[in-house]
Formats: sequence, C-alpha cells, structure tokens
Amino acid sequence: RLGRRRRRRRGRTAVRVLLEASFQTQARASARLVLGGVMASWFRSMDMQYMSIIVNEDAAHSCINNMGQLGPAGQGSGVIEFTDLNEGLTPFQRRYVSHIKRCDELERRLKFFQTEIEKFGLPCMEAGSVDAFLQPSQGEIGEPSHKSGMHLLETLEVSLEKYEQQLRELNAFSEQLSEEFYMKVELQEVMINSQGLMNEVGYMTGYQSGGLADDDVESTGGMGSSLLGEGGAGLDMRFSSLTGVIPQVERARFERMLFRATRGNCFPHFMDIEQAFADPNTGQLVQKMAFVVFYKSKTIETKIKKICGAFDARLYSVPDLNDKERVRARVNENAKEMREARVILLKNRQNRLELCTVLADHVTEWTWTVLREKTIYHTLNLFKADVSGMLRAEGWVVTPYMGMVSGALTQAHKNMDDSATALLEPVPKPWPTPPTYFETNKFTYPFQEFVDTYGVPRYKEANPALFTAVTFPFLFGVMYGDIGHGFIIFLGGLMLVLSERSMENKKMDEMSAGIFSARYMFLLMGAFGVYAGIVYNDFFAIGLNWFGSEWEWKDGLDTVDGTTANMTKGCSYGDASCIYPFGVDPAWHISSNELLFFNSMKMKLSVIIGIIQMTVGICLKGLNALYFEEQLDFFFEFIPMLIFDMAFFGYMVLLIFMKWMIDWDARMYSATCNSDHDLYPKCLDGTYTTADMCPLDYGGSGDGCQPPNLITTLMNMALMPGTVDEPLYPGQAGIQVVLLLLAVACVPVILLAKPLMIRSRMNAEHGNANGSFSENPLIDEKDGYGVVVEHGNQGGGGHGEGGGHGEGGGHEEEHDFSEIVIHQAIETIEFVLGMVSNTASYLRLWALSLAHSELATVFWEKAMLSTIEMGNPVAIFVGYSVFAGVTFAVLLCMDVLECFLHALRLHWVEFQNKFYKADGYKFQPFSLKPILKEAI
Repeated sequence: RLGRRRRRRRGRTAVRVLLEASFQTQARASARLVLGGVMASWFRSMDMQYMSIIVNEDAAHSCINNMGQLGPAGQGSGVIEFTDLNEGLTPFQRRYVSHIKRCDELERRLKFFQTEIEKFGLPCMEAGSVDAFLQPSQGEIGEPSHKSGMHLLETLEVSLEKYEQQLRELNAFSEQLSEEFYMKVELQEVMINSQGLMNEVGYMTGYQSGGLADDDVESTGGMGSSLLGEGGAGLDMRFSSLTGVIPQVERARFERMLFRATRGNCFPHFMDIEQAFADPNTGQLVQKMAFVVFYKSKTIETKIKKICGAFDARLYSVPDLNDKERVRARVNENAKEMREARVILLKNRQNRLELCTVLADHVTEWTWTVLREKTIYHTLNLFKADVSGMLRAEGWVVTPYMGMVSGALTQAHKNMDDSATALLEPVPKPWPTPPTYFETNKFTYPFQEFVDTYGVPRYKEANPALFTAVTFPFLFGVMYGDIGHGFIIFLGGLMLVLSERSMENKKMDEMSAGIFSARYMFLLMGAFGVYAGIVYNDFFAIGLNWFGSEWEWKDGLDTVDGTTANMTKGCSYGDASCIYPFGVDPAWHISSNELLFFNSMKMKLSVIIGIIQMTVGICLKGLNALYFEEQLDFFFEFIPMLIFDMAFFGYMVLLIFMKWMIDWDARMYSATCNSDHDLYPKCLDGTYTTADMCPLDYGGSGDGCQPPNLITTLMNMALMPGTVDEPLYPGQAGIQVVLLLLAVACVPVILLAKPLMIRSRMNAEHGNANGSFSENPLIDEKDGYGVVVEHGNQGGGGHGEGGGHGEGGGHEEEHDFSEIVIHQAIETIEFVLGMVSNTASYLRLWALSLAHSELATVFWEKAMLSTIEMGNPVAIFVGYSVFAGVTFAVLLCMDVLECFLHALRLHWVEFQNKFYKADGYKFQPFSLKPILKEAI
C-alpha cells in the first residue's frame, strides 16, 4: 500500500492544484464579466423610466412602427413596454377594433392559402430576413413610408379577396367535376361487373322477357329476367333488381339489414371493385363494392331504397343486361364521358397549381405584413385619446435608449409632414414597480433563462446569472469530470456553435430550440468536464501518464497486492521537484487504496466549494442592502449572518487547509522514540505516550503530533466546547470557544434586532406601539399599480429604493409587531439550519463524481478489458459494442442529465436562497422582430 505520509502529501498537492486553477479560472472569468461594458449591466438590471408619450393620431401608426424596430446594437429587441390605459374597456370597445377584425379576416384568408399550397406540396418562398422585411415598409428611420397602414390594409384586402374568390371557384368546380367523374367510374364498374354476373348465370339468358316492359325495368335501375318454364306461360316470374355501389366496410351491416327488413325476400350479390375511390369529404381512398339486389315486390323495393340511403349507397340505372348491344353502347358512351371529364379535371388542377404557385411566392411576406399591422393596432389600443386628434401612452423605457425613442417619434412626425412633434416626458412619481431588463447575447441568454426559470430578479437586485455563467458549468464539470466524456459533450456544443448561422432561421420544436439556445452552456459544460477530468486524471476510467509517474513498484507487473510504492528519482517526501506537474498521479488509479484517496480529496473539495459559493451569496445580500441603503438589513442581518458563517463554516475550511499543509510526518516523527528524541533511550520502556513525547504541547491526546479527525473536531466544537482531542495549533480550544460564542450570539441578533428597531421606529413616527407605519423594511415590493404588497424575506434583505422599492403610491398594509417577529423567526431558523443542511448538500459533488468514475470503471473492465484479455477479435468487437452502447446511454445521456439537475439545484437552493428575492417581473418590450420570427 502507499504509505500514509505519501498519500497525504499527494492529496494536498492534487487538491491545491485543483483549487488554485479552478478558482483562478473563476476569478479571471468573473473579472472579465464585471469589467466588460455589457456584463457590467448584467449584474444589476438596466435603469428604467416611466414615460408619458403624446403623439398625433395621424402619425401614431408610423410612431409605433418605428419604435417596434428599435433595440440595442440593431437587435430590434425593443426598448419600451407600454401599459394599458384603457383597462376599463372590453376588447370590442377599443378604438382600433375594426382594424384588428380586418387583420383577422386577412389572416383567415392567408391560412386558407397555406392549406391549399400544402395540398400541392409547394414550398412557401422565403421573404428574406425579418430585418430586411421591416426596412422597406419604413426604410431607414428617416425615410417616409410610401403606404400608410390603412392604405396597406385596403390594398391587401383587394388582392387577397380576388385570389380567394378565384381559388374557391376553382375548388368548387374541382369538387363538382370529381364527384361526377367518380360517379361515372362507379357506373362503369357496376355495368361491367353486372354484365359479368349475368354471363355467369347462363340459364337466365335462355328465357324470354315477359311481364314488365323494358322501360319499366330501367326506371327501377334493374335488369329483368324471366324464370318461366316451358309449361308456365301463364305465370309471371320476372324479377326486378337494384344496382349500386357501397363502401366495402359496410357490406356485412348492409347485407344483414337487407335480410332483416325484407325477411329474406331479396337476394343481394356483391362484386369487388379493384380501383379505390377518393372520399370527397376527407380525401382518403376508400375501397368500394358493386352490388345487385334482386326482389319481386314494390314494397320491398321501397325498403331497399331507404336502406341504401341510410348506408350512403349510390344507386345506378343500367340497361337490361340481356340486351348486350345496348349495354356495350352504354359502356362505350360512359367511357368517352370519363375521358372528357378527366381532361377537364387535369386542366382545373393545372389552373389551381399555377394560382397556388403565385400565392406561395408571396404568402410569407403577406403574413408578416398582416402580423405587423395587427401588432401595431393592438398596441394602439393601449393608447388613450384624451384630446381630439392626439393619443397618449405610458410605459417603461430603458433609460440609455431614451434618445433612440425620442428620435423615432420625431422622425415619424416629420415623415407625415406634421409640424407638431411628439411629447416624451417622465410621469410624475410615484411610479409602478419597474420591470427587470438585462441585455443578453447568444452566450448570456441561456444562463439568464436558467435563473429566470426560478424567478425573475426584482428591479436592481443582484443578478445570480452573472455568477451562474461560470459556476454552473464548473460544478457540472466537478461532478462529471472525465476527459473522454467531457470532450464528447464539448464537441456536441461546438457543433451547435459552428452551425448556428444555418440553424438560426430554421423552425424548430420547443425541445430542439431549447437545446440550440443553450449551445454555449453545453460548450462550457464539456470544457469544464475535460478540465476536471485532467485534474482527476480520468479518461474513460483510465489514468493517463502525461508527465511520467512519480511512483513505482520495483517488481513491475509481478508486484504482490499490498506492496507499497516507492518514489522515483530517489526523491524524498516533500521534494518539490518530484511533484506530479498537474492533476493526480496516474499511479493512484492502480493502487489498492485509490477509492480512499479520491473520496478524501473530493469530499473535502466539495465542502470547500460549497462554503465559498454560499459565502458569496451572503456577500451579495450585503451588496444589495448597501445598494438600496437598507441599514437594518446590512447591520442586523448581513453582518451577523457573515459572522455566523465564518465562525463555524469558514473555520471548517481553514482547518481543512491547515491539515493539508501541515507536515504530519515530521510531527509524528518528533513524537516517536528515536535517537533524535530528547527522551531517548528512556522512551524505549513503553511508558511514554505520544503526548509525553510530542514537543509541541498543544494539548489533547496527541499534544498536536497526531492528525485529527476533522468531523470529530467540529462536532466537539459544538457539543463539547473547550475540548479538542487532537489540536492543530496552540490555543485551538480557546479560539473555538470564542468562535462558538460569536456564532451563538449572532442568532438572537438576527432574530430580534431588526424587529426591535422597526418597533422603535414605529413608536417614534406614530407615537404609539400599535399604529401603522409608513416605512417597513419587511414590506419590500409593490404590484404593478403602485399598491404595496408584502414579500417574504427569504434569506435576503428587502429593497427599498425608489421606483418600486419603498416609495409606493398606494396605501400600505398594517402589520403588528407579532407578525414581524414571526416573519423574522422563520428567516432566522431557515438561515441557521439551512447553512448546515446546505453544506451537507454540496457533498453531492463528491457523490456524483464518485458514481461517474465507478460506472465508467465497471463498463471498461466488464465490457472491454475482459474481452481484450480473451484475444478473440469477435469478442472484442462485441465487447466494444456493449461498451459504446452503455457508455452513451448511461454516461452520456442519463448522467449528463443527472449532473445538470444537481448543479441546477445547488444554484437554485443552496446559492440563491442566501440573497435572491426572485419576485420581479420581466421587461416585455414592444418589438416587431420576435413576433415575425415566430411566424417563420
């Protein structure tokens, strides 16, 4: 086995390399994010102003069109969100409802065109990019529009109405012709099959026709036959018949109904028709059968006709089949009519195809035009007509783009040759709660959506997405660390990134669109997976000897299990020249105590990462309190919370690093009876303990010369204050008592200080302890109409900054002192207990990493290694197939999803609940571009 001394030294080296490299990577990435211009606005939402806009009614359409094309850096994502000033009006009472109805009618026609185009399988011609489409209608925001919105609708209505009328006429004519054509085809099949029937029943042709006249027979659609014998001239045995066509699936029911209705006094005969017919209603092919029903009575004939009507059976009149010449002439005549009908049908189809081809060239552009006009009129319905000829609107405008909005309004009025200009000015405070808006790009968008799924940040609150962009893929890599598997994820993300230009304008389903939008996230997840795999030195569960191992077994492959490895190059313990340059030495992957070493390293690493991330969350709570000038939250929540965190959990991280950095071999050697010890040779009698021989005199059972169990040390810190079994440094017991007292003292401060200060302010402002108060730090937010509402203080201070954080315009709710204390008690319990449970929750980093590496090891050894040892090529191929299959299914699919979800939970619960309110609402600007993109 590897010696304890070498194991600890190697563990400290590996962890130190991992921590230094990972945290340096996070620090450099975070610095770039914060220092960059765009990323700086990603930390806190952009400034908003609640503005009032007054425009001329004639120029209102042009103003809305111009503002719908605004956006940062030409993105056209919108910079203004309008509020509804006509809430009391129903949709049918709005000013522009007639225009919207006209747009709805145009949309109906366009959907009809698209349906007809799809019937021919024609592709709709693309109208180019959305940006290119938006430009011609208004050109650059400075060129006059050649068509007003009203004139554009009128032109489209005339054109689409003409095309719809033509297409409907052609469709109606096609349906009529198709119906007649299929009837002729059915008649042809009936006559041919019926004639074949009469030829089979040869005895019927030998008798003379008698009884009913031929005309009477044809009027019933039947064929007459005399069944008179030579001696039966006085007895009329002539039968009547009905011929027709019925769907094949209805044969059994039809035949059963005939038998029951006529009590068996008819004889039906069915004949298969090979050709399938198109159903006029559904367009699907239906297999049909020809039938002949023989009967004797007029009463029975009436019943048969009713039954045929109930089963949608078509009856056809055919000549007497005994008259072959007449039948042949009728068949030829019907065949000629079929050919003529087919020619007309083909010509009709060609006309419809040509018309649909013309429509396919323009339907996308028309759809975009109608959607744009409909969106504009929906937006105009939010405006209020306070003065004749003028419209007033209110809404949130992104402050940096105020000049852009003003320029669009001014230019719209100039294009209309209107001497009056639009008025853009701030609405007097109090304002409604401002929305939250962050400028995102292709890289930052998935991480912002990642955070918004949990809850939208409130206005000006610290945005967790800035940190999530680095910490999420990093934590995923810690759990998924493997060079091979991580590289496959990296290649998948890289493929999506390189193909983004070809895929951006393609219409994808919801899942595909979500995966594509997160392409940069997958790229980083794979990159951090490779990085952690290099640190763990894992490549499909195989250790790679990158720089040459610093350990060796003298017997090589003949080494007996349990043999301790020796350091190469004659190095001694602690020699810096003999440290593996980066990551874990590959010798650990073939040692018998591999699992013990990796468990120790990954478990401690998980705790360190977790405590650092939670501490960052607590610090963000303090930054929020400072930004919103919430003194109570800063002094009586943030500071005691940080002290509590550092006194216990920060101290735990310090102990881990101290244990890693101390040379325990030297300490233990100093407490060993050897020739260098002062008590030698007296210590040889065995009466001296480790504490007696240890020169450190730190106290405890080993006097500081034995490595402690950190879990026991931390448990004794809380359960047995002043007692340290194996101290790391002098005075450890006293320092731990002080830290414990600080941590315990912070709990009542968090619980009582803030409510008591609020109580004091209430008494000072209102003169009585039970009165209502105008400023309550626990009342953090207002709804969209200026009414203050209460929000739970879940691990973060309330925000009372202007514009929705304490300067409400509505009435404030009254809260008595007991409710405030209960509220604060819940927060205190959640924080104190949450710190313990959240720290344990970060052990999932170790557990998932262990599971991944062990599964990879099992797949490699059982599927590949065992077949390679057989030396059989077929077995190796089968083993590789099994290895590739289970690796893809389990490690590249299931385990990726598992690590993703666990990293998601660590951010949503363990990190964000320390400071994140998540009760804001997203800025939804008016923009034409995303609306038109959805129609692609």
